[in-house]
Amino acid sequence: MNALGKDDVVATVLPDPGEATIGSLLGFFACHPKHRVTFRYDGRTARPGYHVTEVKAGAFAALDCGANPESWDEIFVQLWDVDDSPEQMTAGKFSAIVRKVTEHVALDMDARLTFEVSDGILPMQLHRAAAPEAVEDEIVVELSPRPASCKPRDRWLAEQSKSASGCCGSVSAKCCQ
Repeated sequence: MNALGKDDVVATVLPDPGEATIGSLLGFFACHPKHRVTFRYDGRTARPGYHVTEVKAGAFAALDCGANPESWDEIFVQLWDVDDSPEQMTAGKFSAIVRKVTEHVALDMDARLTFEVSDGILPMQLHRAAAPEAVEDEIVVELSPRPASCKPRDRWLAEQSKSASGCCGSVSAKCCQ
C-alpha cells in the first residue's frame, strides 16, 4: 500500500471569502480595542461572561468524496458560553489571548477559522464567523453553523458559475466573435 506524502496532496481548501479569518478578526479588533465583543449564534447572544477556553491550530490532510487529496490549515477558537466573568470581554483582551497563544503555537492568520461553542451542557457545535461589525461600543460577530460540503461538487458549481457569467455561458467562445 502506498502512503501519500505531503507532496502528493494537490488541492487546498481555502476559506470562504465571506468568512472571517483569525487575521481579519484581529485586524478589526485592533481598530476597536476597548469595544466589547459579542458573539451571536443559534438565534441568541453568548452570555457576557463567555470564556475563550482554547485556541488551537490544526493542519489537515484528507481525501474527499471524489478521491481527491485535500489539505488545509484551520484555527479553532473554543467559546464556553457561561457567565464566568463579571465583565464582557473586550477586543483588546481577545487579541491578547490570541497573542499569548502565538507565543507557543504557530497560527496561520489566513487559515480557515472555526468556533467551537458550548454552554458546558450541550455538545460543542462548529460555527464559522462572518465579518465583524462595530455597533457603538460593541463588536458583533455573527456565528453560523459550519455545514458539511462536497468539495468536488463545490468546485464544479464554481466552474459552472464562472461559465455562466461569461457572454456565452457554457457555449463555445465562437459565439462571442
